[in-house]
Amino acid sequence: MPSFSLQQMKSRIGPHLSWKLPTRHGTYEDGKWSNKDLDPIPPEDRTWGGLDYWAYWTSDMMAPPLASTVSSVMALGFTARETIPIVFFGFLICSVVITLTGKMGATYAVPYPVIVRSIFGMYGSYPVILIRAFVALMWTAILTVQAGDFLQNCIEAIWPSFINFPNKLPEDAGITSAGLLCLFLYWFIQTGLALMPIKKLRILFLVKGIIVPPTFLALFLWAAIVTKGGGPLVTGKAKMTSDYMNTAYSALTGLNVIMGLFSSMAVNMPDFGRFSKNGLSGYHQYFALPVIGTLASLTPIFVTSANQYLWGEFQWYMPAVISNFDSRAAKFFTGFSFILATIGNQIAAGTYPFSNDITGIAPKYINIWRATLFISIFCIISTPWNIIKNAAGLLAFLSGYSCLMGPLAGVMVCDYYIIKKCKLDVHELYRSNGIYWYSHGVNWRAYAAFITGFAPLLPGFAKSIDNGLNVGGAWKIYTFAWLFGFTLSILVYYVICTYVSPPTESLLEEAVLPPQRERGDIESSVVMGVEEVTDSNKGSFTAEEKEVSPTPPKH
Repeated sequence: MPSFSLQQMKSRIGPHLSWKLPTRHGTYEDGKWSNKDLDPIPPEDRTWGGLDYWAYWTSDMMAPPLASTVSSVMALGFTARETIPIVFFGFLICSVVITLTGKMGATYAVPYPVIVRSIFGMYGSYPVILIRAFVALMWTAILTVQAGDFLQNCIEAIWPSFINFPNKLPEDAGITSAGLLCLFLYWFIQTGLALMPIKKLRILFLVKGIIVPPTFLALFLWAAIVTKGGGPLVTGKAKMTSDYMNTAYSALTGLNVIMGLFSSMAVNMPDFGRFSKNGLSGYHQYFALPVIGTLASLTPIFVTSANQYLWGEFQWYMPAVISNFDSRAAKFFTGFSFILATIGNQIAAGTYPFSNDITGIAPKYINIWRATLFISIFCIISTPWNIIKNAAGLLAFLSGYSCLMGPLAGVMVCDYYIIKKCKLDVHELYRSNGIYWYSHGVNWRAYAAFITGFAPLLPGFAKSIDNGLNVGGAWKIYTFAWLFGFTLSILVYYVICTYVSPPTESLLEEAVLPPQRERGDIESSVVMGVEEVTDSNKGSFTAEEKEVSPTPPKH
């Protein structure tokens, strides 16, 4: 019995100790472009329905990043009257693009790193993969510190003596001994869950969807009651804090900040859309983000106002707010709920998108498990408690990242829906020198539109980090950076591909899909015409289709 257990353990751990991933015989054997995590999701693993996606958005929205983002809008001088409409319309706009990119993954059952090969080229996909991965890497590390502080709230609620835990670290360390201990305790929990396959984490998202919303509601009611209706940040008048932006430009800036929160998800939604069992059918997906996001934002708005009303401080950092609670039970249960909220958010918007994206760089050597282990280790060795010392500059940088995400999303949407009419060949996405090779593996048209979309925004981006910079009037277009970049990149890419240099080699008459589920059975790949019909009960694609070999021709 012991020998069997050791052998079983060796068989599980052994593959992870080799530089190269184990050779797998399947549809795509080229390790340069394919591994198990990058290949189309098998039909039997496409199990997410409408409830799962609403639970996912609840997991992603009801978390610390929403509180910091909404509070940054209020820091512009807005009260709840102005902030709530800004939040709603920001998420509404962003939801359009998220739905469009999510349908890409749902249709072809492939993740973001594979989809962008059809747009930027096989080698050209590398830079845009790294651009998306970097912001996930940074946010995950930062949230690890914040979640450690939530855990400290819980421990202090159970054992009040922990408040006086002796600190053996110097003052300039950026963290106390108690904080470091809590960070490591949380890190072990986070890493263990993050290493689990994402398809098994539906339960985590559903549990969070049950526990976290009542906590947000309780905090909202507490804040409304103690302030007798909301406090000055809710019932007061707006007073702009910027010394160079009027109300209109401040409102545009707030809108851009809200869209920036999910600007990265707007491009890598295929990572989650590919798990859909019905092709993300139904209009309810479009309303999930603005409805959940706007309702959830009421809590940080009212709690920030209550903190200022009770303790005279504009405080958006939730662990600091929780530490002020007199009730030990309230401290514990609120801290625990926010730990669960942070774990769900880190996996949904941090570790999984990062790991999924990085596999596209070197599929022969990197899979989701290895990339997740890397980002987990980075959360410690990067000493993120030092990263957040300059919180204002860091938040400006991460929020300003939308000036890259907007043009990237614009190119993706234009290429897939307008230029290629939703018609891709899934087999060619894993082939060198195929129809998505373009020029030396790079689609210069996509990069021309992408660079044109964000280049005019760079002066305003720099000023958002260093307010002392004189950039003339260039800061004005940066106040609506995401919309500007998104729109301009679409126009430029359309003109290039229609009138200058059409990418004729990648334009298809019919789309080649991965294997589909038909009448309860797994069918082979299908070729699909222009019109796509989805049967939500059977999850089938039945328009102008015919069977083809599930295995692509060898090249």
